Amino acid sequence: MVAPSRRKEAARKVLEHRRVSIRIVCAAAGISESCYHYQAKLSEENDVIADWLIRLTTAQRNWGFGLCFAYLRNIKGFTWNHKRVYRIYRVWYLNKVSKFYVSNPSKYVTTEKSGINKVGKFSKCLSGTGMISCK
Repeated sequence: MVAPSRRKEAARKVLEHRRVSIRIVCAAAGISESCYHYQAKLSEENDVIADWLIRLTTAQRNWGFGLCFAYLRNIKGFTWNHKRVYRIYRVWYLNKVSKFYVSNPSKYVTTEKSGINKVGKFSKCLSGTGMISCK
């Protein structure tokens, strides 16, 4: 299966070399005329959205997409579509950033050795964070 963008390029090349109507070339390439004429709108607003998202996720490490979008929409007054903002959020891998970090790991891990493999145990339960279940 050939992507529509490749078929569009092929149609443009045929039109450069032959005197054929756009309708016939599009029918032969298997694309619509609207697909042939379409041009993507790359906006400078995408850079503004990315800048805001990066600033918010670095300042508020515990905020996910929902809180960031709600802040931009309700407090800052931007009227961007949530699908567009989420697409940029994913492109910048902001959904992959680890939001949980321990400031002092020695507070949670003891030096006591137990069990066959001699692995340290957690001295405090982190169940409040939702990251570790206590048994």
